Amino acid sequence: MRRLCLYIVGLFFLSLGVSFSIQADLGVSPVSSLAYAFSLSSGLSVGIMTVVANILFIILQVILSKQFNLRESIVQLTITFLFGFYMDVTLFLVQLLPTPETLVMRWVFLIISLFIVAIGLLGYFNAKFPLMPYDELTYVISEKFRMKFSNAKISSDLLNVSVAGLVCIIFIQSLGSIGIGTLFAAYFIGKIVGWLMKHYQKYLVQWINKGKEKGYKELEENTTPEKETVTLPS
Repeated sequence: MRRLCLYIVGLFFLSLGVSFSIQADLGVSPVSSLAYAFSLSSGLSVGIMTVVANILFIILQVILSKQFNLRESIVQLTITFLFGFYMDVTLFLVQLLPTPETLVMRWVFLIISLFIVAIGLLGYFNAKFPLMPYDELTYVISEKFRMKFSNAKISSDLLNVSVAGLVCIIFIQSLGSIGIGTLFAAYFIGKIVGWLMKHYQKYLVQWINKGKEKGYKELEENTTPEKETVTLPS
């Protein structure tokens, strides 16, 4: 239950950070660039287009791996719908704040988004629950082309950003979801996550394990050992 709570909160913070970057209007992080490009081009909500983009990522996984696992796909879809719902909710909440009109305030929103996304990723990864389709796709690319995961991550980010930029240019005649903020997110989020893991990961792990130890202790206390029967020789 502690892992599940950490996972759900992590996804919420991840979507909240993306929403701050959308309000900053300097470019969103690579992971959400395609979904936001679809949203700008279609007029539909970011949450709905997040689901659409992640369904495409699942299809790409199947094409590259040449195998289809129904259970894994259902799990990934469930996570996708939850994250899409969070995107619409958090964007609504962020839009209640004063709109950043000056360049300074837009940069403030962008910097805030980087730290919130990093906090979300810290919880999301340490919960050790199934990954979202975009992250699973990175693993598939790594295995398919025998690449290091870090290189596969860079490749998937570049591909996602390129397709998002192409979609925006075709449909709204601008880069739309791509900007200087996209580059900053691609570089600094990983750095911030690394710093957070170095200083706070051990406390998260201790908190999760504390819950396990408490559960085991309660189980032992509530379990009555069976009385041993000894048969004496006649």
